[in-house]
Amino acid sequence: MKALVEYLNHKNIIFKSLQEILPKELGSRKKVSLYLGVNLKGYYALVMEVEKKSRVLRKEAAELILLHEKLEKYIDSKITKKYILIKAPLCSHAKAMLEENGWKVWYEER
Repeated sequence: MKALVEYLNHKNIIFKSLQEILPKELGSRKKVSLYLGVNLKGYYALVMEVEKKSRVLRKEAAELILLHEKLEKYIDSKITKKYILIKAPLCSHAKAMLEENGWKVWYEER
């Protein structure tokens, strides 16, 4: 988590609090890291970290968006900012789909 916080600081994104939510708590078996943060204005923000060897496709992007919706129901609040850090090859259609749904996509190819 320390590396993630430093990465976010580099991007000038600072949270009052940042806690990890396990995908298992949301009924998902996905291998992603979910972090729920409260920014300085008091709004919820979601930081999702995906690290894998295979390509992130459009179908998986849709599943990640559903995971966000489940998290909103889980905490019973609206998440205003959504960030995703992808450390894998990324399909251009998947990236476009995430950005259309209000996600800020950071991409690092492995």
